[in-house]
Amino acid sequence: QVQLVESGGGLVQAGGSLRLSCIASGRTFSVYDMGWFRQAPGKEREFVAAISRISAYYSDSVKGRFTISRDNAKNTVYLQMNSLISDDTAVYYCARRLRGSTWPGGIDDYGYWGQGTQVTVSS
Repeated sequence: QVQLVESGGGLVQAGGSLRLSCIASGRTFSVYDMGWFRQAPGKEREFVAAISRISAYYSDSVKGRFTISRDNAKNTVYLQMNSLISDDTAVYYCARRLRGSTWPGGIDDYGYWGQGTQVTVSS
């Protein structure tokens, strides 16, 4: 069973930065694509970013402000968030993409999820 554990969330002022981390269990982390999603209060969960072994993909709302990266030696995927705005307030989830699914995919293309970490941006 794969376990994903996020950390790094918190309260930050608008314009500030945070770096989220997600550690995955298992020995085959490097072969899987990973993604970050978020869910704001009263809204549906939405795609934020995804990373494969060779490329990354971002939603339009975070492109140029967020950077996804991975360290396969540490079984960890990161989300560096800069120039944060109040609309970025949400619970952030990391997830592992199902092999053979659409790239970068949506919620249904990811089979394992972390418990989430809260990011609150104050204006």
